Amino acid sequence: MLLSTAVDSFITQGDPCIKALTYDSRRVEAGDCFFAIRGTQSDGHDYIASAIEKGASAIVCEELPQQQTQGVSYVVVADSNAAMADMAAAFYDYPSEELKLVGVTGTNGKTTTATLLYDLHRKMGYEAGLISTVVYKIGDKEIESTHTTPDAIRLNAMLREMVDMGCEYCFMEVSSHSIVQDRIRGLHFRGAIFSNITHDHLDYHGTFAEYIKAKKLLFDSLGKDAFALVNVDDRNGEVMLQNTVAKTFRYSLRSMADFRCKILEMHFDGMLLNVDSQEVWVGFLGRFNAYNLLAVYGTAVLLGAEPLEVLQALSSLRSVSGRFEPMRSERGLTAIVDYAHTPDALENVISTINEIRTPDQRLIVVAGCGGDRDRTKRPKMGEIISREADMAIFTSDNPRTEDPEAILDEIVGGAEIGKQYLRISDRREAIRAAVMFAQGEDIILVAGKGHETYQIIGKTKHHFDDREQLKEAFATLKK
Repeated sequence: MLLSTAVDSFITQGDPCIKALTYDSRRVEAGDCFFAIRGTQSDGHDYIASAIEKGASAIVCEELPQQQTQGVSYVVVADSNAAMADMAAAFYDYPSEELKLVGVTGTNGKTTTATLLYDLHRKMGYEAGLISTVVYKIGDKEIESTHTTPDAIRLNAMLREMVDMGCEYCFMEVSSHSIVQDRIRGLHFRGAIFSNITHDHLDYHGTFAEYIKAKKLLFDSLGKDAFALVNVDDRNGEVMLQNTVAKTFRYSLRSMADFRCKILEMHFDGMLLNVDSQEVWVGFLGRFNAYNLLAVYGTAVLLGAEPLEVLQALSSLRSVSGRFEPMRSERGLTAIVDYAHTPDALENVISTINEIRTPDQRLIVVAGCGGDRDRTKRPKMGEIISREADMAIFTSDNPRTEDPEAILDEIVGGAEIGKQYLRISDRREAIRAAVMFAQGEDIILVAGKGHETYQIIGKTKHHFDDREQLKEAFATLKK
């Protein structure tokens, strides 16, 4: 067995031939190596016996079971997560070293930036892979996404498949959870991008300082042959570069930087940008998308593409599913579906709409907050929606195991005093109400779920798609 992590003890019984790696005892097959991972919901050490019963030939754990099974090898390590990442990289023969792997981290913009980098390089004729919140892609092959950044075993397995299929590039979202949980440990990044950092995931990290520290670890781990590209209009952009040995680059819409952009015009069908003194029309809206596109441009150039070729390809790309995705009814109403689920993202989307809409167009916002997640952002979301919308409709997002009405209580607790709003916990009814109340060419923003085609109530996923609900509500208007 190939070990590249700190091992406290190694009890071997024979020379086990490892056929596969897994941390899920339910998926163990004969000859597998099982990793006992301590999680927030369960402890893998409780399932060692079950894994052995199913044929595991090796166990990696932090605490040796009191009784060992004949014929099974045991590896005791200080950190099973770290060991799993190291061993997964070795098991799949270090695939990240054979790719130009670029990681995208930040609170907002990760999915759009990573996806557009994938689309851009495919447009320029390269084979590429994508690992994102919405979908995993290996060339043309699509795989359902389960996490923003998958576990180390699945991650290395997909990277190996990308290499074997001839991919030269891989663009992946890197979540703060994945960084501190060692999911990206052992990967060789050709570059890393920092988009921004705002209020999110404090339920997991505890403090904003710890959240920043988690993001920064990606840049601290880069090698001398890598590049670090950061948004310096975010005050934490320079923080990301403090300890990195990578080559550093900056992008900005407001100040001097290696890559610069200015919005010249903005309409509902796109924007005219000036990127490094070249004008380009893009089918995207909003200042936040100008940042995303500038990061994509800068990354492509740093990877060796010609600037004019990149701009030409950018002009032909279209928005990512569920990210400022417009829909229009026969009656003339415009609805926008967006994944914005943080205060900063929501404010960015609303400010973009406000820049474009005419004085006679009202803005109706339908949004909520997820259950079992950061509660401190709920009143902030309520304040933003009540302040900016002509009509605010507070509703459920993914309530999970929380009471939807209790979540709404916390959201409306931040609403501006004297501002009227509706609270409709049933998201389907909330969307229908927005369409019913809309008049003329009003604009409806349905925020929070974006590309998601489900709603989590309790611990069950139910089919639910904001776009489908809007289409049904639009159809009702015609009857």
